[in-house]
Amino acid sequence: MVIFVLTILNYEMTLEENIHLKRKAAYISLIVGILMFIGKITAYFLTDSKAIFSDAAESVVHVLATSMALYSIILSSRPPDKSHLYGHGNVEYFSAGIEGLLIILAALVIIYTSIEGLITGIELKALDYGTIIIAAAGIVNLVLGFYLIKKGRQTNSLALVADGKHVLTDSYTSIGVMIGLIIVLLTGIEVIDPIFAIIVALNILFTGFKLIRESIGGLMNETDVELLNKLSMKFDMIKKDDWIDLHHLRFWQSAEHLFADFHLTLPYYYSIQQSHEIEQEIEKRLNEDFTSVQVRIHFDYCSEELCPFCRFSNCKVRKYPFEKSYNWNSEKLIGEPIQKLIGVKAN
Repeated sequence: MVIFVLTILNYEMTLEENIHLKRKAAYISLIVGILMFIGKITAYFLTDSKAIFSDAAESVVHVLATSMALYSIILSSRPPDKSHLYGHGNVEYFSAGIEGLLIILAALVIIYTSIEGLITGIELKALDYGTIIIAAAGIVNLVLGFYLIKKGRQTNSLALVADGKHVLTDSYTSIGVMIGLIIVLLTGIEVIDPIFAIIVALNILFTGFKLIRESIGGLMNETDVELLNKLSMKFDMIKKDDWIDLHHLRFWQSAEHLFADFHLTLPYYYSIQQSHEIEQEIEKRLNEDFTSVQVRIHFDYCSEELCPFCRFSNCKVRKYPFEKSYNWNSEKLIGEPIQKLIGVKAN
C-alpha cells in the first residue's frame, strides 16, 4: 500500500513538472516573439525591404500563435470536470491547427507583398543595419525553435511542438531574408530581395500544411505508430507467464495524458482481487515510461485450447503442454485474440 501511495505521489509530481515546463516554455516563446517583432519592424523602417517587412509580418503571426498556444496549455492543464470527463488536453490539437493556418496566412502575405514589390519596383536603403538585425533575429529564433520542440516532445505537448516549428519557420525566413540582403549588398540587384522572400514563403507554406495535417490526425485519434511501438515493447518487457494473451489494444493521447484499454487473458480461476492487482501493476509499470497513463482492462478467462500457448508453469489445471507463444508486437496487440488466430471461438 505504501509503495502504491508513493507511486501516486511521484506521478503527481511528474505531472506538475510537465505542466510547469510547458508554461515556462510558452512564456519564453511569447516574450522572445514580441522582442523579435520589435527588432524586425525597426529593421523594416530602416531599409524599406519587402523581405524584411514579410519577416516582420511572420513575427506578428508568431506572437498571435504563441498566445494561442499558451492559452491552450493553461486550459489543457485543468483537471477533468463534469463536462470534460477526459480532461481538456485536446484543445492543444485545435491550437496546433490554428497555428498552421496562421503560418499559411503569413506565407501568403509574404508572397503577396513580394509580388507587389516586383511589379511596382523597390528602393532599398540602410541594408547593412537591417541585415545585422535580421541575422541576430534568425539566430535567436533558431535556438528558441529547437528548445520549444524539445520541451514539447518531452512533455507530449503538440501545442509546444507546433509553436517550435512555427518559430523555426520564422528563423528560416530571417535566414533567407539575410542571404537575400547580403546578395543585394554584394551585387546591387535589388529585385533579388522579393524573390528570396517568395522562395522562403513556399517553404513556410509546407510547414503550415504539415501542422494542420498533424492537428487533424490528433483530433481524429489517428494511430501514433511510434507510440504504438513503444507501448508494444513495454508490454513485451513487463509481461508475466500468467498473462496469457493481450489483444484489442486501443489508445489515444490528450496533451500529457495517455489513455489505454485492452483485453488481457488470465487463468480462469483468478479472483477479482488478483485481476485488480494486475491492472494496478500494469498501470504502475506503464507510468515508468509514459506520463499520466490511465489503463482500463477487459479481463478474459482462459480455456484448455490456450494451454499450448501458455507459459504459466504453476498452473494446476493444465490440459496440454506448452508448445509455442506469440510475440507481443504491435500487430498482435491491436489484433485478435489467440483463439481467433487458431480458429477457436473466443470467450
